[in-house]
Amino acid sequence: MPVHTITVDAILFDMDGTLVDSTQGVVGAWHTFAETYRDIDVKEILNTSHGVRTVDNLQKYCGITDPDELEREACRFEIEIVRNASKNGNKGIVLLPGVRDIMLELEPHRHLPNPSWAICTSATRDYASAAVNIAGVPVPDVFIAAEDVERGKPFPDPYLLGAKKLGVQPERCLVIEDAPAGIKSGKAAGSKTLALITSHTRAQMEECKPDFLVTNLASVVMRKVEGGIEVRMDVV
Repeated sequence: MPVHTITVDAILFDMDGTLVDSTQGVVGAWHTFAETYRDIDVKEILNTSHGVRTVDNLQKYCGITDPDELEREACRFEIEIVRNASKNGNKGIVLLPGVRDIMLELEPHRHLPNPSWAICTSATRDYASAAVNIAGVPVPDVFIAAEDVERGKPFPDPYLLGAKKLGVQPERCLVIEDAPAGIKSGKAAGSKTLALITSHTRAQMEECKPDFLVTNLASVVMRKVEGGIEVRMDVV
């Protein structure tokens, strides 16, 4: 496989499907919600909803429009993710391949005033905080969650805000994503994009035209260098 090496000012990570795998919890949560919203097609939702904010998915698939109800149901949904994941001793929320080694390198560089990376997730802060703690991902000072932006992915808002809080230009960031909505968000923000084949097919990820494509983060080595982060990628 060809190797590409770039140096960027900062890394903007998605969470679910990029750093952690919560598939078992999400599947269980949708099946629980199907008991309330009987017209939903869980299989269709699982094929199309990944990388999108819970409130946006509930509005689209469950027809919830009242803002207060949306907030309540979003909280209930994400509690269900954690509950279902916990059925197997939290094995339903686990680190994805390659993440541990990258976190060992980047963990010291997560604190303000000069952090080098952030997490920008479509999940709520409560759920995202629980998920990274269960999986063992260090929590960076810059942690963008669903409620921090008016428009979620595929709009650029999460990654624009992440870059702003890091104090860097989005054009000098690398966005790492596993979902087409996230790649579109990163591209719209003006960042370079690295797509992972962890939750979608290679064809689906190629269709959104990321700058780089790898199997997962086991194909990526990061090193803190003077002036930024060096990223070495075995691309497919």
